[in-house]
Amino acid sequence: MEGKEFMEKLKTEISKAVVGKEDVIELLTIALLSEGHVLIEGIPGVAKTTIAKAFSNAIGLKFSRIQLTPDLLPADIIGIFYYDQKTGEWTIKHGPIFANVILADEVNRAQPKTQSALLEAMQEKQVTIEGVTHKLPEPFLVIATMNPLEHEGVYILPEAQLDRFMLKIEVGFPDKDEEMGLLKRKSRGEFWEVNPIIKHEELLELMGKVKGVSVSDEIIEYIYSIASKTRSDERLLFGASPRAGEHLLYAAKASAFLDGRDYVIPDDVKKVAQAVLSHRLLLKAEYELEGVTTKEIIREILEETEVPV
Repeated sequence: MEGKEFMEKLKTEISKAVVGKEDVIELLTIALLSEGHVLIEGIPGVAKTTIAKAFSNAIGLKFSRIQLTPDLLPADIIGIFYYDQKTGEWTIKHGPIFANVILADEVNRAQPKTQSALLEAMQEKQVTIEGVTHKLPEPFLVIATMNPLEHEGVYILPEAQLDRFMLKIEVGFPDKDEEMGLLKRKSRGEFWEVNPIIKHEELLELMGKVKGVSVSDEIIEYIYSIASKTRSDERLLFGASPRAGEHLLYAAKASAFLDGRDYVIPDDVKKVAQAVLSHRLLLKAEYELEGVTTKEIIREILEETEVPV
């Protein structure tokens, strides 16, 4: 199976349970194939959990949902050693982090040490329990959600932790046609179970093909120019890190693959730039008060940066 065919089949299968949101599904697929993680921001009730579950079912992966709360401890996520009275031995009990697709709901409600345990697993793709290291399954995708309206009883993710997420996706209200379609399908009960469209081995093979997508020196220069311009923009306290440029490269390769190409073009970079960069840039207070947004700055930088031919 090639990238374009995979993307079409995936969208068709997920449409059994989700109305619209094709752009969200494509970005989730880009993150999965390029071994990144996703931060989804949206108010309650816009199908964040439904999308994540349908996505994991369609690719035949084990799904785990973690509802993060202030009293949740790192051990509740990664697991513990406990004494089994029946066997008389110490036994490990794996936590919910041992799955392929993790939905970390309301990640900003967890206390910092619990957030750190989750983010360490994202970065290292392994966890340590009582001094013993355990590899996490492959592929491994964390989809963390945040409610932008909550400001009390939450622990804001530091910029260094936000930088661990490859993509940030904003899920807003559906347009009229989508919401009308949703209500009509709910009324008629026209939602069905989502089934796997690909085997685990085939998915790993696709991930290998994404790594093989070629990138010219001109595209590399283009990616660097975009990242470096964020660092010199006077409206920003700091710009994109080298990791951001790396993620922009990987996401562009996955985008090219899903579009049926084995090489990256500038449009691939433009397509993923907002999702890769928007959560990594920090505005100066005076510009934030004036209503300037990081999205506007990224858009301006993309317009000003010379596109390689």
